[in-house]
Amino acid sequence: MRGYEGSVDFLGTWGRFQLMVFFLLCSTTLPNGTGSFSLVFITDTPQHRCRIPEANLSQEWQEAAVPSEVVDGERRPSPCRRYRMDVLRNLSAGGLLPGRDVNLSSLEQEDCADGWIYSTDVYQSTVVSQFDLVCNQRWKQPLTATVFFLGVLVGSFFSGVLADRFGRKPVLFATIIIQAVFSVAQIAAPSWEVFCMLLFCTGLGNISNYVSCYVLGTEILTGNARVIYSSMGVCLGFAFGYMTLPLFAYFFRSWKTLLLAIGLPGLFYIPLWWILPECPMWLLSQGRVTEAEAIVKKAAEMNRVVTPEIIFGNSKLHANEEMQVERYTVLDLVKNRSIAITTILLCWVWFALSICYFGLSLNTSQLHADPYISCFLSAVVEVPAYMSCSLVIRYLPRRFAVVVVFLTVGLALFSIQLVPRSILGLALALEMLGKFGATAGTSLLFAFTAELYPTGLRNTASGTCVMVSRTGSCVAPFLIQLNVYFKYLPYITLGTLAMLSVLATLFLPESFGQPLPETLEQMQKRKSYLYRESNCYGRVPFLR
Repeated sequence: MRGYEGSVDFLGTWGRFQLMVFFLLCSTTLPNGTGSFSLVFITDTPQHRCRIPEANLSQEWQEAAVPSEVVDGERRPSPCRRYRMDVLRNLSAGGLLPGRDVNLSSLEQEDCADGWIYSTDVYQSTVVSQFDLVCNQRWKQPLTATVFFLGVLVGSFFSGVLADRFGRKPVLFATIIIQAVFSVAQIAAPSWEVFCMLLFCTGLGNISNYVSCYVLGTEILTGNARVIYSSMGVCLGFAFGYMTLPLFAYFFRSWKTLLLAIGLPGLFYIPLWWILPECPMWLLSQGRVTEAEAIVKKAAEMNRVVTPEIIFGNSKLHANEEMQVERYTVLDLVKNRSIAITTILLCWVWFALSICYFGLSLNTSQLHADPYISCFLSAVVEVPAYMSCSLVIRYLPRRFAVVVVFLTVGLALFSIQLVPRSILGLALALEMLGKFGATAGTSLLFAFTAELYPTGLRNTASGTCVMVSRTGSCVAPFLIQLNVYFKYLPYITLGTLAMLSVLATLFLPESFGQPLPETLEQMQKRKSYLYRESNCYGRVPFLR
């Protein structure tokens, strides 16, 4: 029997059916772009200082009750300390004035026992100001992002397994709904703990939606349409969603209204259930030939092409659709030595790239004084990254392209510490170059992973790799805080991970210019850094 791609060649590459699938699937990733980085705004920490009770304090002592400190060369009110209130009340009752009659530096200080006052210059409210995640509770702020990525981690794994077992389409729409519903539900959270529970559930649907969408389109589309979809189309949908995030955040300064604005649009995708098809390739892997042919025939009608009498295989296949179907589980990712090595190497590469990508993305508040401009800059750089990646995937071997990506990221991040303080623009350009490389690498790895594994295992493999990569995203919020110890320590750490990944990539199989494998046997035929016979020197290493 011919392979899937040979059987559907008569459909063409860019008919009405393919265009419909292409643009509708790309549109479903828009909420992923807004949802993935909404934490940049809803968990940002506004400027704050201790709340001072007005009772029994003169106006002069109320204004002087918070000590000042120097931060980044500027003198600001202390965010976590105040002078002892009982001492200030006694001094105020005695008619003494701060600075003139009393030396403020001699007064004892205490924590903010009455809460905090938060600046509303940038935000009306954030999760930090809502639940007072400052000072001795400051550790909860990066942990909030980690909880979200833990949800992404768990969702990536289970959605991949479920998609390979029950189909790409049901998992795609289930995760879209999960993301939308729990994004909106977060605004009703009465405490930080409940908020984190709902945020975890939001993470379950976030990247799982993206992975299911990616695999569904990669398997339905063929030829040039698949290349453009996997390298640019679905990724640009994510990037455009990301670019709209600072626009939403600028007009909706409250974290609750922002979550409503980015969560509710996800529900508008539900009617697409009756438009988008299930993947015929997956249906064939399950032995559901009649359903697969029905979808292809409908596609042929849309493209106005003639349909062969029998599309997949021969009449015997139709006479016995309960044929032996090869079922795969997550254990097949480590079924034998060659597949296990491929899986382990891919997981490492995914992990390293993820921690670089999210570390640089979550660091946007450090790029510019205005967080909205910072976020927009970080989002805009993804567009040329994905567009260039589309060309790379069409013309360059996957292994070579990924190596170039990691070299770009590593060299850019290592170079930041060499830039003089007087040339801050160059440091910003190098960080954006690193973000450019990490973004392009993410698109490359999705395509690379989908091309390496067979149909029945493709979603499980992609989900597993994304799950492992999200351990990197869980670490990223804490990694960027290493600048407390040394300003360039986060960049050095990320650059080192990128360089180590160059070596790992060299040992991966190559998939450039080859059809998608449909069985594990076809996958094992892919060559990596192996040995070949030489007439004069025996066995010598080569890249193939």
